[in-house]
Amino acid sequence: MKTISDKIFELLKEKGMSQKEFAQRTGIAESSISDWKKKRTNPVSDKILIICEVLDVTPYELLSGAEHTGNRSRDNNTYVISKETEIGMLVETYQKLDTNAQKRLIGYLEALKELL
Repeated sequence: MKTISDKIFELLKEKGMSQKEFAQRTGIAESSISDWKKKRTNPVSDKILIICEVLDVTPYELLSGAEHTGNRSRDNNTYVISKETEIGMLVETYQKLDTNAQKRLIGYLEALKELL
C-alpha cells in the first residue's frame, strides 16, 4: 500500500522539485523529509495543508492518491488558503464572529453579488 510520503515523493519527481527546495518552501526540516523516505513514515497532520499548497494538490488528492479526471468525478469543494492572504484574514475574522454577525455578513455578501 502506498503511503502519503510515497505520494509526496512521486509529486516531487513529477514537478522536478528537490527535497531541499521542498524543505525550504514548506518550512519542514530536510531530516524529517528524509525520514519519511527511509522509514516510510508520514508527515504530521498539521503539515498537510502547507505540503498541498507547495505541491499544488488538494488534500484529497494527496491523502487518497486519486486524481479527479473525466466527467464522472466530483468537484472538490475544498480550498487551501494561507492565513497571510486577504482571503485568509477574512476567513479567520469570520470564524471569530458570533452566529448573528456571520449571518449578517452572509446577507451583505448576497446583496453585493446582486450588484455585480
